[in-house]
Amino acid sequence: MYLFANATIYIGLALAVYGLLVTTYGIAVKRQKLINSGKGAVLGLFISASLAMLSLFYLLGTSQFQYQYVNDYTSSELPIIYKLTALWAGNAGSLLLWTFFLTLYIVMIVFSRKMKGNPMIPYIMSILLGNAVFFFLILGFVAKPFAILPDVPLEGKGLNPMLQNPGMIIHPLTLYLGYVGLAVPFAFAMAALILKNMDDFWIKMTRRWTIIAWLFLSLGNIFGGQWAYVELGWGGYWAWDPVENASFMPWLTATAFLHSVMIQERKNMLKVWNISLIIISYALTLFGTFLVRSGVLTSVHAFANSNLGLYFLIFMGVAVIGAMYVLMSRYNLIKRSAGEFNSFVSKESSFLINNLLLVGSAFAVFWGTIFPLVSEAVRGTKVTVGIPFFNAVQAPILLSMMFVMAVCPLLAWQRSSLKNLKKNFLIPAILAVAAMALMVVLGIQKAWAVIGYGVIILLLITHYLEFYRGVKARRKMTNENVPVALYRLMTKNRRRYGGYIVHLGIAFIALGIIGSQNYDHETMKTIPIGQSIEIDDYRINYDKLDQKSEGINDIVYADLTIFKNGKRLGSYEVEKVFYGNWDQPSSEVALISSAKEDLYIILSAWEDDGRATFIVKVIPMMTWMWFGSFLIVAGSIFAVWNGRFQGTTPRYTGASREVA
Repeated sequence: MYLFANATIYIGLALAVYGLLVTTYGIAVKRQKLINSGKGAVLGLFISASLAMLSLFYLLGTSQFQYQYVNDYTSSELPIIYKLTALWAGNAGSLLLWTFFLTLYIVMIVFSRKMKGNPMIPYIMSILLGNAVFFFLILGFVAKPFAILPDVPLEGKGLNPMLQNPGMIIHPLTLYLGYVGLAVPFAFAMAALILKNMDDFWIKMTRRWTIIAWLFLSLGNIFGGQWAYVELGWGGYWAWDPVENASFMPWLTATAFLHSVMIQERKNMLKVWNISLIIISYALTLFGTFLVRSGVLTSVHAFANSNLGLYFLIFMGVAVIGAMYVLMSRYNLIKRSAGEFNSFVSKESSFLINNLLLVGSAFAVFWGTIFPLVSEAVRGTKVTVGIPFFNAVQAPILLSMMFVMAVCPLLAWQRSSLKNLKKNFLIPAILAVAAMALMVVLGIQKAWAVIGYGVIILLLITHYLEFYRGVKARRKMTNENVPVALYRLMTKNRRRYGGYIVHLGIAFIALGIIGSQNYDHETMKTIPIGQSIEIDDYRINYDKLDQKSEGINDIVYADLTIFKNGKRLGSYEVEKVFYGNWDQPSSEVALISSAKEDLYIILSAWEDDGRATFIVKVIPMMTWMWFGSFLIVAGSIFAVWNGRFQGTTPRYTGASREVA
């Protein structure tokens, strides 16, 4: 098994190198047979990566502790599902997963029927194969997934208990699919530049790939936040941890890209900006991988310190410098074919403002993340940037983006007249201001919260009007009933209305963020058995403290009975788990969710006489955050489902005709 497993890596490396060389040479000498040979290498590459994955799954599932990776991340009593998902618990396994997804994307693009005969494919294939060569080199010579230990241990070290959670089964998969997926539009953009194709065909061809990558990045962040909320026992969902930031930054720039490409398609503008955005997004995925694996920053999510960070830093530098060189060499050609803005009060201007806010947000996160490194390099002292900095910077940016999202749908392309602005915005603005005044009357005093809720209401109203006016116009033409008219209106323009659903999802997430950050209540009390804790409308009775064992783990738990407004909600249990193969205990919280708020209870400490210390939190509006996350996913899927190229055809020029 050892020879077979390692052979899959080295054969994969050989195929990646061969595919890269033969494809590049085939482009240079204009030989289609050589390019077809490169396509065969791509298929072999995918098979090698798949066999490597299956081999590591087998070794993990059968507890082959003579393999270092299996020994480091599993143990015999670990449930089979977590034995298998330990594949992405460490450096070597997670990089193998990354490589597998990369080869999967390459195969899907190269052998897609829609890409058949596309002269861009050889260039795209070369760029993606260059990525594959790097990852196979890392797997073959640096982070070896099939390394053997000199002595066979009787038992493995086990998996970090924090990773033994359903959310952490899905979170890395979705995040890596998003990370790797951004290499696809990057490869298309570079191929278009090399071929001097300055039209928007490469954007149309990659639209679905980009949305899918963005969707998976969204899912990765959502599952990560949900995991942190229920598993880490602190009542939060986003700590601005460096590794969290690493996945958030490319999400922001990819979001900006998805918006600005619409301006290029409609108005032939922002071409340099769009290519720059996709280069930045791709570079940030590599930067995030560097952060996770370098050990330069402390993070609860990061892998153990290793020398992998240096390799990723070098690869990122080569990729970015190469991409910028190609962009600059085509700069004058791009500028000659670009359009111009006609008015600051227009839909395209609102898209640009939104782009600037998103990129500004990404830069603020980037600067806050690397500032400890900068401060250490300059002053010799590592200064940590905490949650208050990120919240203070990001809150006004989020509200500004929400406002732009609210007004954008009702703005006209090219130029909005005063009459148009008055017609579209007078009623929504009056309703939003009235709602803000009502909030103040009802006792909501915090200025940021009132402004935030007002902007959210404005967004909900303007988006409702978009659906309402569209349905009304369609019914006038077709006499369809409302549900049919709504369905056909949306399915005729999936991209537009899928985007609106995503906007609504972001509005509900903002609703949850504002409520949970501004109006949460917390108490920490030590009480004897039989006593209770009261907070807001809740009473928590402390009924019992006991201990039990599950396998090699010891669990201290408390039984609670919870009442709200005198009505019994049920019996719940909070736990502190001590692991036989892990130093740090973890908390299993009691969580009661409703549309209004969450009740969140943590067992913090206890005494021999039965007294226990509980941390109790009331966190408003959290359910709306998860509902908004669902809308983001639903809107993204709706936007790409059954999408088509709408009859567009490439307008190739120059070198695109040279490969026969």
